[in-house]
Amino acid sequence: MPLDFSRSLTGPERTDEGNAQLGYGLAFVAGATNAGAFLAVRQYTSHMTGLLSSMADAFALRQWPVAAAAFGGLLAFLAGASFSAVLVLYAKRRRLRSAFALPLLLEALLLITFGLLGARLATISGLFVPVTVMLLCFMMGLQNALISKVSHAVIRTTHVTGMITDLGIEFGKLMYWNRTRDHSDGLIRADRRHMRLLSLLIVSFFVGGVLGAIGFNHVGYVATVPLAALLIFFAFAPVLDDLVRGRVDAEGSV
Repeated sequence: MPLDFSRSLTGPERTDEGNAQLGYGLAFVAGATNAGAFLAVRQYTSHMTGLLSSMADAFALRQWPVAAAAFGGLLAFLAGASFSAVLVLYAKRRRLRSAFALPLLLEALLLITFGLLGARLATISGLFVPVTVMLLCFMMGLQNALISKVSHAVIRTTHVTGMITDLGIEFGKLMYWNRTRDHSDGLIRADRRHMRLLSLLIVSFFVGGVLGAIGFNHVGYVATVPLAALLIFFAFAPVLDDLVRGRVDAEGSV
C-alpha cells in the first residue's frame, strides 16, 4: 500500500530498512537537484567543502565578492539544517506523527517555488548571492539534517566524500588477510551490509544527478517539480494521519 510505504519512510516508527529506503530516495533527489542547480546557477549547492575552500581561496586572493557569495551559501545550508532540527523537535514535543515528514514537505514546497519562479529568483540578490542559490543550499541543509537525525548520523545524502571514504575503509577490511582464525585476536571483517548501503546511496546520488541534468537541460527549472512530487509522496501519510487525528479530536471536543 502506498500509504503504508510512506509511513515506513517518514513515520515515527523507525526501522533500518525504512531509513535506508528514505536515504536512497533523498540521495536521488539531492543528486538531481545538485546537478540541475549547477546548470541553473553554475554552482553546486550541497558541496560545503567546495564552498569553504572557495571562500578560503577568495580570501587569500582578496576576491571579496566571491568570498561573500560562498559565505552566503554556507549560512543558507546551516540555516536549513538548523530549521530542520527545529521542525522535528517542535513536532515531537506535540507528539505529531509527521515530525520527520514536515522538513520534507517544506523542501517540496521550496522545490516547487524554485521550479516555477527560478528564473525570476535568479535576478534577486539575497545574502551576497542570488536567492536561487540560498534557496537550494537551504534545501540541502534541511534534507541532510533530517536523514542524519532519523538514522542517528549513519546516513548522509549529500556528503558523497564521506560515503566513498567509509566504503573505502570497508573495502580495506574486506581485503585484509587474517593470519589466524583465533577469535581472541579479533578477526577483521568488512560490514557487507554497510557496504551495500553506501554503494546504493552513491549510485542513487549519481543516477539522480544524471536524470536531473538531462531534465533541466530539456525543460529547465520545471524539472524540479517531479522531485517535489516525490518528496510529497514520502511525507504524505504521516501528515495525513495528523490531520485526521486533529479532525477527530476537534469533533470529539464539540
